[in-house]
Amino acid sequence: KSFLNHTAYLSCYFPNSQKTDIKDLRIFWQKGDVEVVHEVFYGQEKHDNLSPKYINRTKMDMDKWTLQLLNAGIVDEGQYTCIVQHRDKGSPKVIHTSECVLHIIANYSQPEIAWLHTGELKSNKYLNLSCSSSGGYPEPKQMTWLISHENTTHGLVRHMDISQDAVTKLYNVTSKLNIAVPTNTLTNISCLLYLGEQLGSLVSVPLGI
Repeated sequence: KSFLNHTAYLSCYFPNSQKTDIKDLRIFWQKGDVEVVHEVFYGQEKHDNLSPKYINRTKMDMDKWTLQLLNAGIVDEGQYTCIVQHRDKGSPKVIHTSECVLHIIANYSQPEIAWLHTGELKSNKYLNLSCSSSGGYPEPKQMTWLISHENTTHGLVRHMDISQDAVTKLYNVTSKLNIAVPTNTLTNISCLLYLGEQLGSLVSVPLGI
């Protein structure tokens, strides 16, 4: 995983237990089946075969056998293969391959609750609210409204509208809530954006009614 516009680290997992000299190895990284991302040709970095979008964006750490991909973008997501060949009687022989999948993460803004109506609140009327968060990646899983009064909290899941920017590929999300105005008791309403198991959740500032 890498944050958007940060450096991604892709490991080749090559132990080099034979301590083979780099000058006897050809190492190259490719994305999918066609794009060459980086090539080290018998000790020298070679740029002739690189896909144009990776030129001047990669560095190989030969001690850790890790490729650094600078300024990682959403278009860089996908599967990468590291291939190591040994110069064997002139014709190179593959001695190691490994694969890794790159996922890009962009932080969503803190969810924010907004009123969808004006005027004073009256009991036996309805409360219309929206909750929005923007500029994140990947697509979130769910938005939940949390209604708390006295010592109890219950969650309401409402439809989540998702839009994706055509250029940046980042997502904006909004959910709407329509509930009866609470009576006689202080109620706090928050909204929780669930991003997935590994990314966790973001919660809004509570709205007190």
